[in-house]
Amino acid sequence: MKFTLSWLKDHLDTDASVQQVVDAMTMAGLEVEHVDDPASKLAAFSVGKIVEAVQHPNADRLRVCQVDTKDGRLEIVCGAPNARAGITIVYAPIGAYVPGLGVTLVEKPVRGVVSNGMLCSASELEVASESDGIMELPDSLAVGTPVAQALGLEAVIDFEVTPNRPDWLGVVGIARDLAAAGLGKLKDVSVAPVAGKFANPVEIRLDGSDGCRQFAGRLIRGVKNGPSPAWLQQKLTSIGLRPINALVDVTNLISYDRARPLHVYDAAKLAGGFIEARAGKDGESVEALDGKTYAVTPEITVIADGSGVIGLGGVMGGTSTGCSDETTDVFVESAWFDPIRIAQTGRTTGITSDAQYRFARTVDPASQVPGLELATKLILELCGGEPSEVTVVGEAPAAPGPIAFDRGYVRQLSGLDLPSERIDQILADLGFKLDGDAVTPPTWRRDVEGKADLVEEVARIEGYDALPATPLPEVPPAAGGVLTARQGRMRAGRRAMAAKGYAETITWSFCKREVATLFGGGQDELVVTNPIASDLDCMRPSILPNLIDAAGRNARRGFPDVALFEIGPFYKGDQPADQMTAISAVVAPHAPRRWDGVTADALYELKGDVLSLLDDLGAPTGSLQVSQAGLSDWWHPGRAGALRLGKNTLVEFGEIHPRILKALDVEGPVLGFELVLDNLPEPKKKATKTKAALELSPLMPLSRDFAFVVAEDVAAADLTKAVAGADKALIKEARVFDVYRGTGVPEGFKSVAVEILVQPREKTLTEAEIEALSAKVVAAAEKATGAKLRA
Repeated sequence: MKFTLSWLKDHLDTDASVQQVVDAMTMAGLEVEHVDDPASKLAAFSVGKIVEAVQHPNADRLRVCQVDTKDGRLEIVCGAPNARAGITIVYAPIGAYVPGLGVTLVEKPVRGVVSNGMLCSASELEVASESDGIMELPDSLAVGTPVAQALGLEAVIDFEVTPNRPDWLGVVGIARDLAAAGLGKLKDVSVAPVAGKFANPVEIRLDGSDGCRQFAGRLIRGVKNGPSPAWLQQKLTSIGLRPINALVDVTNLISYDRARPLHVYDAAKLAGGFIEARAGKDGESVEALDGKTYAVTPEITVIADGSGVIGLGGVMGGTSTGCSDETTDVFVESAWFDPIRIAQTGRTTGITSDAQYRFARTVDPASQVPGLELATKLILELCGGEPSEVTVVGEAPAAPGPIAFDRGYVRQLSGLDLPSERIDQILADLGFKLDGDAVTPPTWRRDVEGKADLVEEVARIEGYDALPATPLPEVPPAAGGVLTARQGRMRAGRRAMAAKGYAETITWSFCKREVATLFGGGQDELVVTNPIASDLDCMRPSILPNLIDAAGRNARRGFPDVALFEIGPFYKGDQPADQMTAISAVVAPHAPRRWDGVTADALYELKGDVLSLLDDLGAPTGSLQVSQAGLSDWWHPGRAGALRLGKNTLVEFGEIHPRILKALDVEGPVLGFELVLDNLPEPKKKATKTKAALELSPLMPLSRDFAFVVAEDVAAADLTKAVAGADKALIKEARVFDVYRGTGVPEGFKSVAVEILVQPREKTLTEAEIEALSAKVVAAAEKATGAKLRA
């Protein structure tokens, strides 16, 4: 929203400067974005007079001018066709920056004659879009007068209007708030009705839908349309609007002055003797004033006459009934349109007109007739004519009801200790009606719904800087911390993954539907209705596809060896319980070749990272089972596994299936894992945070090796688990150190060599005790897996 200081002073009796207005607006909650002050931009430019203009000796189209300036009489070369003696012009000295040209003037000869400045056109000063020759000013202006002053250019204040304050879309609304804030006195903004001279011959109809709740209009005959006067054109151009003609300029003025959009129709072009606001029909269309044709749907409120649709109600009129210089009879519309429908129409058509912007934010429902009366007054003053009586059809939305308000609530909620008289004065200045403990908001303040809103208004106008600085009472920290178990694990997981050398990524929670299908998703309920991009049209069923895609992009840019992770949500359905959080990672093992040819197995390194991460998260790693059954189909068969706790799968890990990589256009191999934080069991609360006493044995540990022959499908983890459980008091660790298949081992079997670490605690073990322990190990292995000692 833009306005000038002089426009504000039409409604606010004040001596405030632009800076004082800006400061008061900021303190009252109006967020000023920018102040465009032409006086500072054009400070170097001043008024000059051409005393003499003669032909340039070396150029047919140039003239050498003697110019009286604030710097004395100077010789300036000018190529404008209207450069002549006796005219008053705009002078730019050497060193001035010309905004329309984007150059800084320097002293240099022009075809052999030195030019000591420049005579400027309106476009070169950026006060007009085009110009033909240098700007000619009134002869009454004195030499040296600043150009901004000579042209009557003012500073333009541009501020952001919040959606809940549509009354700020009119200068009157700004003046009212500033008057309440003490910057001046609000002038009388009431509109006197204009008596009609005859009955309105144009019938107004409503179809009964909620699209247009009330329609007011009147005919003005015998008008003489044409260019609007200079004062009106200057108001509009100062805020960036293009003057069109007097009738249209009046509606634009009232739209910005009173936040009341209007529309004018050439009455001679209306067919059927009526005008109607109704829902559109499939198959209808209208050519709007922007020259484009728009299809109409039943969700769009249209304006129609006997010929069909002639405009988009509350958005834009049509070309068929537009006013021109030949218009003699004009019908003025002042209606109230439903904000939701207008907002939807704007999205459907892509139109964001001044009217659409205001109606979508709710126009004052009591402004139909006052806006129409003001338009009538201005049209009669500028164009003449004779008005009909006002016709009003329909009912506007009901005015806000009274709110019970105890003045003591201001102190209770805000801390401001204000007398009741001051509170009442603020509310009254803002347009609220007070009747004892009942406060009724004005019709233009639909955002005020309760007593807390009233306190906000009082605090806003009194000044947020007046709020007392009262420290909050100290609250002891929660004994168990403030993070939930999942939040704590997310933090711990992030630190653990970074410590392992993985780089964190943050990707979209969407992916392409075809990609989502590859990872078990893509259901209809997960497709995004209004995606931000065509390839982000589905909620992701896994984080892995985004990470794989990121690894592929890195590889295509020369960084093939990456390790990435992300902690975030994925979606199995559209219910709250279907959103889960995972720690996912991918590794693209493309390390440089080594001279000795030794390479590590990336799959087992990844498994080690997974187990380490689970341990960091407090998962019971000693109770986990490794399984290859029931894995998702995006894993490579035989090169993937899952870690489960009973029937609960905590993490799946392994190599990504080549079929998936081909579909994603990523070169393999790529490995990854996805750990579902929601599936981790909640850690048991300990009675004390004190660590258990450290138990150290003074006795030397000893190790023993066993080679077991087991079936090919027996997991090594099952074997080591059985061995370690043979005697938990003595066996500290069991690990696999060799796997053999070949001579001496039957087909379908394998030899798994296991080393156990035995830690005596009370005495050194005798040979017999060691043999007994070995027998227990063999028996436990055979019972659990069918293993036999290798001969």
